[in-house]
Amino acid sequence: MNYCDLAPPYIRAIAPYQPGKPISELERELGIAGIVKLASNENPLGASSAAVAAMKEAIKTIALYPDGNGFNLKDALVKRYDVTHANVILGNGSNDLLELAARAFLSPGDKVVYSAHAFAVYALATQAVGATGFSVPATKGYGHDLPTMLKTAKAKKVKIVFIANPNNPTGTFLTPDELLVFMRGLPPEILVVLDEAYNEYLPKENHYDSVVWLKEFPNLIITRTFSKAYGLAGLRVGFAMAHEQITDMMNRVRQPFNVNSVAQAAAVAALRDVSFVKKTFELNRRGMEQITDGLTKLELEYIPSFGNFVAFRIGNATEIYRRLLELGVIIRPIANYDMPDWMRVSIGLESENAKFLHALKHAIGEVN
Repeated sequence: MNYCDLAPPYIRAIAPYQPGKPISELERELGIAGIVKLASNENPLGASSAAVAAMKEAIKTIALYPDGNGFNLKDALVKRYDVTHANVILGNGSNDLLELAARAFLSPGDKVVYSAHAFAVYALATQAVGATGFSVPATKGYGHDLPTMLKTAKAKKVKIVFIANPNNPTGTFLTPDELLVFMRGLPPEILVVLDEAYNEYLPKENHYDSVVWLKEFPNLIITRTFSKAYGLAGLRVGFAMAHEQITDMMNRVRQPFNVNSVAQAAAVAALRDVSFVKKTFELNRRGMEQITDGLTKLELEYIPSFGNFVAFRIGNATEIYRRLLELGVIIRPIANYDMPDWMRVSIGLESENAKFLHALKHAIGEVN
């Protein structure tokens, strides 16, 4: 008997999400040390000292179940964003919240819209509940084509639209004016999940307050994470803000203790450590300039990015990726995003960025 046949067809058709290669895996495969990983958009500074101290304190009560409602973390978020506790839901990373939205509001046969070259989990979360996803071509410099997405959402009578801003893996950015035109043109029965995982990396001139839009758009769900700028990727903690009726439905499909006690404590401390986030932003800004200058010198095309990574086009991408691994540098091929000639590199420390650029130059010389 083939037990795979017991699963619904839409589950059998899923191609699992492929994370970035871990350092330990490359060490086992090639037996090399000093590996630089710039594949998963992690914070090269790690976590703040305040978050680390909070983790150590929280470990003392690790034998107890965490607060299933996450009161302290929600309270910190309520004070930061001027919302109510009922407007906030916590997740095992923002990835969890994307899936909760799909599970709470989609049924087999329902329809969803997202952009081409957008985060792979939108399609996976859609398919996992038997809904149908429509990928709209990214005709505006690899970024979301909101006017076409709006037309498609109306024509297909979709239930959810996923939007990433900034977008991963392209790093493209939608202005608040563009987003507002889209939201105001959308029927209120269509939910919009606005994924702002990289919000903290936006330059000051591009900052906008999407949270205030919740008062105008009760169909809006804003998701954010502590995995990127806050440096807590290994703890898996994120949050969403939405109308209380929406969070109510999402909470009904949420696991009771989906955010552990150590993660909750670290997130509270990280949220308060404003200076660490500022330091992270400044490091990323300098690193972005270092990487893009290097790509320009190598005469490689790249997409201007508003995140903590940059996508660049290169010939023989598969071979270049393999050679970079042999040189102890892990980045991310993005062929699975329908970008076969592109790769994405995360911004690291100055020394890590330099090693990447040095290895890339050598790999190009050897492969091409």
